[in-house]
Amino acid sequence: MSSRLAKINSWSYRLLRFALGGLFIYSGAVKLADVKGFAAMISQYQLVPDQLLAPVAFGLPAIELAAGLCLLFEVPGALSAISGMLLMFITILWYGILKDLDIDCGCFSTEELTGHDSLRQALYRDFVMVFVCGYLYLFRYRRTRSEQRPGIGAIFRKII
Repeated sequence: MSSRLAKINSWSYRLLRFALGGLFIYSGAVKLADVKGFAAMISQYQLVPDQLLAPVAFGLPAIELAAGLCLLFEVPGALSAISGMLLMFITILWYGILKDLDIDCGCFSTEELTGHDSLRQALYRDFVMVFVCGYLYLFRYRRTRSEQRPGIGAIFRKII
């Protein structure tokens, strides 16, 4: 790989990592600022029992915030946590669309637009973020591979 292309890839990796991490920090902080509103939003999906609503409404945004911060500092496991949350969010949004729920996705605030189109837009947005995660994984894989040729176990640990 040419040094110019490597530099461009390095900067795009940083930019996308900061953007994704910042998005999760913002999302988590906004939800933590209005835990009751977020709990009300979660309850509309009817997936979480009432006894677990408060812990989920506080815990999920806290994990989002922590994972976003960790991604900014490249803490191992942060990208995996964000990827896992995105897959969970996609599953829940898909459920909402299939059930024809006319509710807010609950992604960034308690005042987002509600309705079926809101869920679809959020689903498409989450797919884009999954592709960003894929790019970040690919960049890490290539970077690890170009640094040295260790066994597959060492490569896997550095990617995650």
